[in-house]
Amino acid sequence: MKKLLQVGMAGFLSVGISMAANAVDSEDAIEYRQAVMTLIKWNMGQMGAMLKGKIPFDAEAFAKRAANLAVLSQMPLEGFTPGSDQGYTNADPSIWRNWDDYNAKMVKFQQEAAKLAEVAKTATRGEIGSQFVNTAKTCKGCHRVYKR
Repeated sequence: MKKLLQVGMAGFLSVGISMAANAVDSEDAIEYRQAVMTLIKWNMGQMGAMLKGKIPFDAEAFAKRAANLAVLSQMPLEGFTPGSDQGYTNADPSIWRNWDDYNAKMVKFQQEAAKLAEVAKTATRGEIGSQFVNTAKTCKGCHRVYKR
């Protein structure tokens, strides 16, 4: 009986520790994806400002921002872990219910961001602008549906 009680307590403690770890992991996941989204916003904002003439267009700086964006676009999905729909987040809970659609939208954003990084290396400002618009549309496409 004593052995059974010890095993039961060990199981109870491991479940409790696991639940606490998941709570921390969820909070960490939310912080992670918010940080990545902030970096995406920064890079998109700088490129948009250049194309709109709000700041001087600098092809080298634009290409750097586009390369950053291509890398950053690969990162957000890691932060959408189970349970991270709870807490301080702007992510709509429908992401988890419609995961295939959300994932497809994120993959499209990744593809467009990669194209932008390539175009930014050698293309004209007009060609860059066209691809920037395509990339921005995929970014905003998720916000319209999946952001609170």
